[in-house]
Amino acid sequence: MSAGSVLCAAGCAGLAVAETLVAYYAAWICLGLAMRSTLYDAAFASLARIGGPEARRPIAQITLLGGLASTCFWPIGHLLAEAFGWRGALLVYAGFALLTLPLHLAIPGARHQDNASPEQMRRLPSLALRRHDRTIAALLYATIVTLTNGLNSGLSAHMIGVLTELGLGAGLAVSVSSLRGIGQSTARLAEILFGGRLHPIDLNLGATLVLPLCFTVGLASGGYMAAAVGFTLFYGAGIGILSITRGTLPLVLFDYRTYGAFVGKLLVPSFVLSAVSPLVFAAVIEHFGAPGALYLAIAMSSAILAAAIALKTLAARQDLST
Repeated sequence: MSAGSVLCAAGCAGLAVAETLVAYYAAWICLGLAMRSTLYDAAFASLARIGGPEARRPIAQITLLGGLASTCFWPIGHLLAEAFGWRGALLVYAGFALLTLPLHLAIPGARHQDNASPEQMRRLPSLALRRHDRTIAALLYATIVTLTNGLNSGLSAHMIGVLTELGLGAGLAVSVSSLRGIGQSTARLAEILFGGRLHPIDLNLGATLVLPLCFTVGLASGGYMAAAVGFTLFYGAGIGILSITRGTLPLVLFDYRTYGAFVGKLLVPSFVLSAVSPLVFAAVIEHFGAPGALYLAIAMSSAILAAAIALKTLAARQDLST
């Protein structure tokens, strides 16, 4: 994660001074490597390494402030771009990235010491699945995470444009889109305060139920402010909870001792779809407008819901969600 901070700063600075297409793509490749080294997935693996099966609460806590990233930095980026141009704004962001370096260097490097007895180890939920069912669970988990990341990446890149095309003014669209972060953090705070009563599999299912409904509201909003706000808040809430269960589900489905390597393999398709998804959504918006993007979001979120239901069914059969 420390190396990721340096890569992020280098990528932002490189993008700021890029004058050729080669330099532009090189900067984005650098930023892509930085994001994979510093965002939630890297943080979750670090927490699982340090805390083992007790990492659920820290995972939820670390996402709480992370949910405010878009709320804070979309308006900040907008103001910086107006004041210094987009190149100047990127140089400021490079400075922000370097500020995270001391924090990453302070993360403990120790691995969780497992003091559980052999009998306790046999009762761990992550070891309760049979090999065949563990494979199915892995495929369902990968499907949920891949489609969620692709949906979030694609729609987030065009959120302001979608809201504008639905009838909001440009300035208002920026303000409303930033409410997504409020929805994320509110849902995550609720999970920290009350989520301990819910199994991660049940929490995951509840979040996937929200997404198709919120996109349907967005599709029917017709430029109405209240509907647009509701769509954005509940979209943020659903994505916010799913970002938590992305980290906590492996703790109850698989062996936490191999969290980083095993989950990392399952996440590879999500990285690819996250990179391609903004282009796909852009093409859909170009040909079918904002409604087309929301129809695509409904289709993707419905597939996510189906996978979550299948995972719940599998867990119930194995008594993992009780």
